[in-house]
Amino acid sequence: MFDNLANLGYGLVVFAIIIGVGSIVLFNFGNATGGDANTTLQYLLGQLGQSGLAGWTPAIIAISVGILFLGAFMVRGGGKSKKRR
Repeated sequence: MFDNLANLGYGLVVFAIIIGVGSIVLFNFGNATGGDANTTLQYLLGQLGQSGLAGWTPAIIAISVGILFLGAFMVRGGGKSKKRR
C-alpha cells in the first residue's frame, strides 16, 4: 500500500509541475500579446490556477487516499482474521 502512496505522491508532484509550468507560459504569452489575445490568455491562466484545475487538487488527494485505504481493507477482508483448517 505504501508503494501506491509513493506513486500517488509522484503523480501529484508531476501534476503540480504541469500547473506551474503552464501558468508561467501563459503569463509570459499574455505579457507578449495585447488586446483580445491577452484577455483570453488571462482567462486560461485563471482556469489553470486556483479557480480551476489547481482547485481540484485537494479533492483528488482525498479521493485517491480514500480509495487506497478502502482497497487495502477489501483485499484483507475488512480486518477479519480467517481461520485455516
